[in-house]
Amino acid sequence: MSGLDDPRVFLSAERSALAWNRTAITLMAFGVAIARFGLFAEMVNGGKTDKTDSPDAAFWFGLVFVALGFAFSLAAAKQFRTILKSLKPKEIPPHINPALALWVNYAIAALAAALGVYLAVFHFK
Repeated sequence: MSGLDDPRVFLSAERSALAWNRTAITLMAFGVAIARFGLFAEMVNGGKTDKTDSPDAAFWFGLVFVALGFAFSLAAAKQFRTILKSLKPKEIPPHINPALALWVNYAIAALAAALGVYLAVFHFK
């Protein structure tokens, strides 16, 4: 418990959760860009690649970034849920859904998982 009886504690925690969410989305976007760059490099080379310029390496690096985005989103949701449990009702502003940021983080984590599956299916097709 914070003991401050101030709604700014909740609002600060919510901003932190959403900032981690933005970080997760950025990591996922970067991962897709890296994964797709390998395909682009292969197209530019006319389909000829050697072992050092393998598009598979770009795919795996990109998939790691998507997985990091997934992990960051879940970690942010877990941390925000822990903070919510420690707050008193007086610290949560009226007419605000305290679980909204939590569910947004869960949704982004689900989208990251779907994106990782999509990249893997498209890559190994």
